Amino acid sequence: MTAASRTFATPAAPITAARLLPGLLLAAAVATAATTFARADWLQSHGLSALTLAIALGLVAGNLLPAPALAASAEGLNLARQRLLRAGIVLYGLRLTVQDIGHVGLAGIAIDAAVIASTFALACTLGPRVFGLDRTTSILIGAGSSICGAAAVLATEPVVRGRPEQVAVAVATVVGFGSVAIFLYPALYHLAAAVHPVSPTAYGLWAGSTIHEVAQVVAAGHAAGDAAADTAVIAKMVRVMMLAPFLVALSAWVARRRPTAPAPLRPPITIPWFALGFVALAGLRSLDVLPRAALAIAGDVDLALLAVAMAALGLTTRIAAMKAAGLAPLGLGAALAAWLVAGGAAINAVVTALAG
Repeated sequence: MTAASRTFATPAAPITAARLLPGLLLAAAVATAATTFARADWLQSHGLSALTLAIALGLVAGNLLPAPALAASAEGLNLARQRLLRAGIVLYGLRLTVQDIGHVGLAGIAIDAAVIASTFALACTLGPRVFGLDRTTSILIGAGSSICGAAAVLATEPVVRGRPEQVAVAVATVVGFGSVAIFLYPALYHLAAAVHPVSPTAYGLWAGSTIHEVAQVVAAGHAAGDAAADTAVIAKMVRVMMLAPFLVALSAWVARRRPTAPAPLRPPITIPWFALGFVALAGLRSLDVLPRAALAIAGDVDLALLAVAMAALGLTTRIAAMKAAGLAPLGLGAALAAWLVAGGAAINAVVTALAG
């Protein structure tokens, strides 16, 4: 190395706690406000969770705060929406047990798998070809619609390397149509029951296998009674457990489609470590060796991590970039929501008939 090169070489400045702290504190403040507001009875009855409120409040704050404040917070916000998010997804595994699968049986597993596969395939087809969306946004909306709403969008983002505005558009789309489902599903249930008897269990399986968010499933399930709500939540939890294998498969698919180099030189398939951690903690939870107090603490920590990540996502999203996406994301979200209602009902009927 020459003297000149030694003179002009400037190594990247290390990331210090002082540089991370402003962004982390800002995201934590927004997340705290969202968690507090989410305890309101009206919001809980309408299935609006702390995660949904966190991204909404973050979006408002991020577009109102002065640019210098956001610039000073950039590194902490990036840490929150990436690494804290992955940690939150891992801890999410403690909400589930392998025994949950037994409550819905093989038919329930088959229904969930068919709904996920068909909805995601539809998103990847309609997004680019019909609505003119880029592939990444289509994948994010498809993941959120087919598995577990905003949490699935955030878990998928590291695999496809989505930009903040793409993630925000996908989250807003799936949360919006999932919120509509809270009111639509009970109305359709009572309408159908007036024509032909529909068991609460059948309704719960349909709701749990097709509604976007866990909180939305709970709200829509309780509208038809406790039996429907219990079945809906179990079906939804089994669907959430499919997030980890979905991410591994998606990672392999994305790696193979990357046209960056000849086949022998293509980068290896990246297995998301947080997906494996998710499965590992679900397995640990299934052993029933953890005390309830520890599970309660882990649940609170998980909610806090995900809320901070959501807040950071909102804070780093520009409304102008979302406007540039136009109505296409809403069009795709509407098409997928219609498929989940009608196609999901058809899948439930066919699989249940075959299993019976």
